[in-house]
Amino acid sequence: MPLLVDGRRVRLPQSAGDLVRAHPPLEERARLLRGQSVQQVGPQGLLYVQQRELAVTSPKDGSISILGSDDATTCHIVVLRHTGNGATCLTHCDGTDTKAEVPLIMNSIKSFSDHAQSGRLEVHLVGGFSDDRQLSQKLTHQLLSEFDKQEDDIHLVTLCVTELNDREENENHFPIIYGIAVNIKTAEIYRATFQDRGPEEELRAARALAGGPMISIYDAKTEQLQIGPYSWMPFPHVDFWLQQDDKQILENLSTSPLAEPPHFVQHIRSTLMFLKKYPSPTNTLFPGNKALLYKKNKDGLWEKISPPGS
Repeated sequence: MPLLVDGRRVRLPQSAGDLVRAHPPLEERARLLRGQSVQQVGPQGLLYVQQRELAVTSPKDGSISILGSDDATTCHIVVLRHTGNGATCLTHCDGTDTKAEVPLIMNSIKSFSDHAQSGRLEVHLVGGFSDDRQLSQKLTHQLLSEFDKQEDDIHLVTLCVTELNDREENENHFPIIYGIAVNIKTAEIYRATFQDRGPEEELRAARALAGGPMISIYDAKTEQLQIGPYSWMPFPHVDFWLQQDDKQILENLSTSPLAEPPHFVQHIRSTLMFLKKYPSPTNTLFPGNKALLYKKNKDGLWEKISPPGS
């Protein structure tokens, strides 16, 4: 079934700009989102989603009330929500394999068994800008096309991507919105930034940089964050990259060097150091080849828990 806006079938392919011009409520929602001030989201009740990760939960969750992600330049943050049971998925897509990722997003919502109750599927796409290599434009098109191919009706509610999320300064282009959060209980989506990107921030970033596919990181039934076990091949030329100056790292390891947030190079360096330290993580980081499990404690912060039988 098709992708719908205001109950009408979306005509694809068309650019994000053309799409919102054909559907004024979309344009208005994008304008309102861009106009918000950025909220600093604290760690309590937060599940932070990194690049190529997916997390899904519902209002019944006693531990998680907010899903969020940021540092999206050419990447897009996708929120899919079922209005009947409130099941909400947030993911950070970078265009590696959109064809495989959209069905993953769809299935994550369908895994909440009361999916059949009344309500509809609503999707929100945020991120990207008018970058030189048109990577954002390509990702926008891929996501819209793949959602349009799904069996279910999907209602496009927010489209604030690529040229709709672009600002220009001294002839350079930048995203307006780099990050968003969604409140699971109220369904509110708002501009956000996050100091706490854990747990295991470096390990999770290393998996993505080493080429790992999109994966789900949270089990809403047990309310546990599950990390790994991951495996990766030794990162090619890691010593060479660690010897490069900031400019070289920025120009070669970013999809959009001018638009990256200030901490980008430091983040890449620490991730490369991590990959150098753990060229083959299976045995060193995941004893017994078991997942690392985390749960929110009574203060709403992540705490490592021992797997059964350890």
